Amino acid sequence: MHEAFAKTKYVRISPRKARLAADLIRGKSIEEALLQLMYCQLKGGRLLKKTLDSAIANAETLHSVQRRDLKVKEVRVDEGPTMKRAKSKSKGGRVPIMKRMSHFTVVVGTEN
Repeated sequence: MHEAFAKTKYVRISPRKARLAADLIRGKSIEEALLQLMYCQLKGGRLLKKTLDSAIANAETLHSVQRRDLKVKEVRVDEGPTMKRAKSKSKGGRVPIMKRMSHFTVVVGTEN
């Protein structure tokens, strides 16, 4: 059983929003997962597709596995660092703005 993975770190999207796209492809074949990400209207889908393409390329290069034999084993969206900003409000007040980041991990492997 061959497995290959790809990581993308410090992606400027909230982990909660990115997990919506990750749930679409978890456990599916590669062709089906790519179609799901290509046609979904989520920003996380577009960003996650790049990581999935990288994982597929790693499997083909390192283990010489055919693309049609691969399956998405694991998709993980972890929380990255948060940039803290502030927005001015009335009477000299301010409101915190949290700009969250994510770390993507995609593991693909053969079904054996």
